Amino acid sequence: MKTIGMLGGMSWESTAHYYQLLNKGINEALGGLSSASIILNSVNFQDIELLQRTGNWSDTGLILGQAATAVEKAGADFIIICTNTMHKVVNEISHFTSLPILHIADATAEALCCANIKQVGLLGTAFTMEQAFYKTRIREKFSIEVTVPCEEDRAFVHKVIYQELCRGIISNESKIRFLDIINELYSQGCEGVILGCTEISLLVRQEDTDVSLYDTTAIHADAAVRLALSR
Repeated sequence: MKTIGMLGGMSWESTAHYYQLLNKGINEALGGLSSASIILNSVNFQDIELLQRTGNWSDTGLILGQAATAVEKAGADFIIICTNTMHKVVNEISHFTSLPILHIADATAEALCCANIKQVGLLGTAFTMEQAFYKTRIREKFSIEVTVPCEEDRAFVHKVIYQELCRGIISNESKIRFLDIINELYSQGCEGVILGCTEISLLVRQEDTDVSLYDTTAIHADAAVRLALSR
């Protein structure tokens, strides 16, 4: 089994969910008392969030790059960045490590391709929904059209992620609004919706809607399990 290097803490709520999914996936594959071989470097999200808010992405790349170096030195075989947004600096992080980085957008797009999805909605932080690093990668590399909510809905989704979900707050009122946003994306022709922030699956689940949801946390963790078990 390969050792998974996790860059986590962004937020610790979703990192804990990642940890659970990775171990569950390994155990289901191998049985008995099997669990995942993991090296976790969990950064202080307060530092990351401040740099995000002020647009200092180079320093976020430095923090995560140094975390990747530590994970490599500790014996990891590959790295997963346990957040969608911070894949914005994946190239900067890769300069600090020789290990392969399993990209969350690639894993998600591969799942979309398997489902023959041609147009998909995207929910996430404002950075993920509005900037090119995520949407463009899926469009250009996998030929899938990506649609985001209107400006007002994007602002609401971003606020809930940072002010509620990252703090462990689960609000039924927010859940209802998220489901309305998902339905609106579906009405615009989206064949499914990417839960493109690793905290959103704490609020909205597939059983809550008939619209196909693509939970990036679960998809990324499943891809990591398969890679860890590959020869």
